[in-house]
Amino acid sequence: MSARTDAEASEVQYSTGVTPETLKTTLIQKLEASHVDVEDLSGGCGQMFEAIIVSPQFAKKPTLARHRLVNTALNKEIAAIHAWTPKCYTPEEWEKKKGA
Repeated sequence: MSARTDAEASEVQYSTGVTPETLKTTLIQKLEASHVDVEDLSGGCGQMFEAIIVSPQFAKKPTLARHRLVNTALNKEIAAIHAWTPKCYTPEEWEKKKGA
């Protein structure tokens, strides 16, 4: 990925409408997520994100099914970015992970 100036990074985020905040809002609304932490790993250009998502909708679902739920919820957003890495947990799994 080429280095971008702050102005170029802002323009990409403006043109795609994808920000950590918009991703978080969508995940909370569509997946009833109780915790969402989205990190922009692209240095501010809005093209590479990683997220921790905690939702009761992930219960009894394997990782692939969880990722499909997330990808369906963020269909438009994922199409506009370069890379997306979700880490999906049920509320119970998240509590155990935090305690470890």
